Amino acid sequence: MKARHLALGAALLVAAAFAIFGDRAPADDVVEAAPRRAPSSTPAGSVLAQPSPRASASAPAAPVLLALVPREILMEEGAATGSAFSVQTWTAPPAPPPAPAPPPPPLAPPLPFVYLGKVLENGAWEVFLARGSETLIVRTQMVVDGVYRIDAIAPPAMTMTYLPLKQVQQINIGVPE
Repeated sequence: MKARHLALGAALLVAAAFAIFGDRAPADDVVEAAPRRAPSSTPAGSVLAQPSPRASASAPAAPVLLALVPREILMEEGAATGSAFSVQTWTAPPAPPPAPAPPPPPLAPPLPFVYLGKVLENGAWEVFLARGSETLIVRTQMVVDGVYRIDAIAPPAMTMTYLPLKQVQQINIGVPE
């Protein structure tokens, strides 16, 4: 055996002797709380604790214990003072999302007419249009179904206004013959 093993064995025997033959008498002394200074003002709603009945009469002043402060108040104070447990971030705040684009203005529907032909009669143009199985003969300043007004007939185009949105549309009617 080495010297180190002998020293460890001796230390083990000393520790066992203290554990077996040590003083096992209970202590009769009662430990009291350390005296504290009385606070200058007490928070609203706090209740002072009564002094301990075990306090000795020879003590100069009985310690005063204050009631616990509600957690909500502590959390507000910690956030205001920047306590170590408040949330901190070093990243820049995200850029605000771009404003949504305004919706496009409403557009007139495509013309429901098919050009069939035209005729120059008494110096005014008349145009023949088809819509489904219906055939229409239109002239300048005529209103079709209260929706389309014929503004001008000047070959190679006829100009119409879609009245609900006041949008101008054109239909190709070919060159004059």
